[in-house]
Amino acid sequence: MAWESLTDGKWLSNSEKLPIFRRLGVLFFFEKLEQYATRSVEIHRKLGIPIETLHRAELARRFPQFRWDGIELGLFEPDFGALMARRAVETLVARFAAAGGEYRLAQVAAPSTASSTAPSLDQLVVSGGERLEASNYVFACGPWLPKLFPDLLGSRIFVTRQEVFFFAPPAGDARFEPGATPGWADFNGGDIFYGFPDLEARGFKVAHDRHGPAMNPDTGDRLPSAEALAQARAYMARRFPALAGQPLNGSRVCQYENTSNGDFLIDRHPRWQNVWLVGGGSGHGFKHGPAVGRYVAQLVNGEHFALEPRFSLATKGEEQHRAVH
Repeated sequence: MAWESLTDGKWLSNSEKLPIFRRLGVLFFFEKLEQYATRSVEIHRKLGIPIETLHRAELARRFPQFRWDGIELGLFEPDFGALMARRAVETLVARFAAAGGEYRLAQVAAPSTASSTAPSLDQLVVSGGERLEASNYVFACGPWLPKLFPDLLGSRIFVTRQEVFFFAPPAGDARFEPGATPGWADFNGGDIFYGFPDLEARGFKVAHDRHGPAMNPDTGDRLPSAEALAQARAYMARRFPALAGQPLNGSRVCQYENTSNGDFLIDRHPRWQNVWLVGGGSGHGFKHGPAVGRYVAQLVNGEHFALEPRFSLATKGEEQHRAVH
């Protein structure tokens, strides 16, 4: 789905004045030959997606700004890169409105299954008491999905606090700019760190993919923690020594919203036949957006009748056992 969606990301980017997709290449590297790496190569080759296998000497030659201690191999995907998510969403909303679509910003009251025995949801109540009626409803609410359906999803989708940091590269040092540094992910024995080069002077991005503490997306503060910042600096000292002592340009506190196994939830509500639940995107939902959107639209419109079993509600348990990264 990510590869399919990339075509749409490139199309949107090419039709706008400011880039939405930045082709940087993406480098994934490993301390040893992992099954994850082997399967990645197999799938790329099966789908015809370009990928290069780089051993340590080649990694050191091509990317000397990294410290390659303990790394055995890397996988380089030359056609991948970064999507500018906020810019993309704003652009799509503007295009949707210009084409005659209606966009509203409102708070939806949690639908209640206790108030009706009807097999379909007949209306939604939004802030101000307005009632909206439609033949079908799609709830794609990210970390707010379990809050709208607490009885059904409150224990099946896990919302966690995730911290991201942006560091200033040394003045005049072009090694961490796009074109020199790709997007990257360090498998790190399964405890993944990842990041991007200094995009649009924001700073060099470093983030820890480990699930953070539980977070309420409405009431949780967005201040970075000293502990997470120290972890990021310790990691940079090991892998990007030229950046270890650099100033912090900025930070973000975001959230993941994982299902128990880390895979998407795309399924019909078990009670209301005209309600579709779409979530579990974690940190990956946006890049899959076009393909997921088409798939859901086909389901809603009756153009696609076979639900993908791995996305079903039945496969989402109440205990976390992450199998999809």
